[in-house]
Amino acid sequence: MELEIGAILDGKVTGITKFGAFVALPGGRSGLVHISEVAYSYVNDVNEFLTVGQEVKVKVIGMEGNSRINLSIKQTLPPPPRQPRPANRGNNRSGEGHSGEGRSNGGDYHRNRNGQQERSGGNNRSGAPRKTGPKEPQTFDDMVKQYMSESETKLSQLNRGERGGGRRRRSRG
Repeated sequence: MELEIGAILDGKVTGITKFGAFVALPGGRSGLVHISEVAYSYVNDVNEFLTVGQEVKVKVIGMEGNSRINLSIKQTLPPPPRQPRPANRGNNRSGEGHSGEGRSNGGDYHRNRNGQQERSGGNNRSGAPRKTGPKEPQTFDDMVKQYMSESETKLSQLNRGERGGGRRRRSRG
């Protein structure tokens, strides 16, 4: 019997490992169902979903020569229904939305590297646009000049040891 990718077959679980299950296929061949292809939900232990001797329907999802046959059980099942998204997502007035982002008083908030909430951009309370600093460069030459200027500033700060993180120079002596 010639197998091809996309074929759906009946098989029997012959062995279970921590990374998946081996399934006997028609024609005396066998394949592996990787743990990620057992179910649509998270699978921590394959034994919670399958048992040795269990009859299963599998789909051939990959073949490497005549030796390895990759199988999927979950692709033979209908996908689970998608959970509806909340209607007011991102419009939370408390200042925190789904990922810690939201709006309050017309300003945008985000989480900084330390997990603290900061205000960024947006309008101030009067509704006027917030001044965010120097205007973005318009030409390539301007961008190069800005990059060089920022690089020189950062290098001089590093040489003086002004940054808290990173490597520090050791004094010789």
